[in-house]
Amino acid sequence: MAALGLLALLGLGGCVTQTSGPQVDREAALDTHYRLAMAYIDNRNRDSARHHIEKAFELDDDSAKAYAAQAMLLQLEGEVERAEDSFKSALREDRSFSQARNNYGAFLFRQQRYEEAYEQFSIVSEDLSYDNRARALLSLGRTAKQLGREERARAAFEHAFTLDRRLAPVLLELADISFQDKEYAQAKRYLDQYGEVSRQSARSLLLGIKIERIFGNQDKEASYALALKNRFPYSDEYLEYKREMSR
Repeated sequence: MAALGLLALLGLGGCVTQTSGPQVDREAALDTHYRLAMAYIDNRNRDSARHHIEKAFELDDDSAKAYAAQAMLLQLEGEVERAEDSFKSALREDRSFSQARNNYGAFLFRQQRYEEAYEQFSIVSEDLSYDNRARALLSLGRTAKQLGREERARAAFEHAFTLDRRLAPVLLELADISFQDKEYAQAKRYLDQYGEVSRQSARSLLLGIKIERIFGNQDKEASYALALKNRFPYSDEYLEYKREMSR
């Protein structure tokens, strides 16, 4: 919906900015083409995204924003090697482009190249001006977990929580870590907060079952279990629950 709103705001086609004027108009046009391209990519409209990327390159054939959008489009199209080349080109042109670096980190994470992803997210999370810093810290924490760096993961999640106390994935990660560390009361507080800002997931329901079992709250445990069975009957979490109950 956010992407659709951006498309409506910026306009869906035609000339977006006069490009024959001062440098500021050229930069504004580049930014508009970039944002339109990214919005179309979010909506999986590859042709329209490609159109705006080409327009951005016409304005500046070394545009970091054009390369960054191109990388996302190529990733959408399954062109993994070419997407990485475009990410690297974007960051070569503008090393301070945190959104591109964050997207590159996510790309590396999907490729299970966790050490490289960790490096990118570490850099992004140090950018105090980056609007999505809390989410970058969330990604840093998840990557640290993959690398077995549990203390670093918890520190990243706690930092993200400080920046955005209603970021649901962070609350769930902190609930899970607290449970693993046998901090059951804290785990329940985080999970309750998660339930206030997000729909329950299979992972959160299974964690809820485990927490309520620790506290001996059979009614709440049963409620979580019923929701898991009804909403996620084919999930790994429900299979895990069934295995535990059959022991």
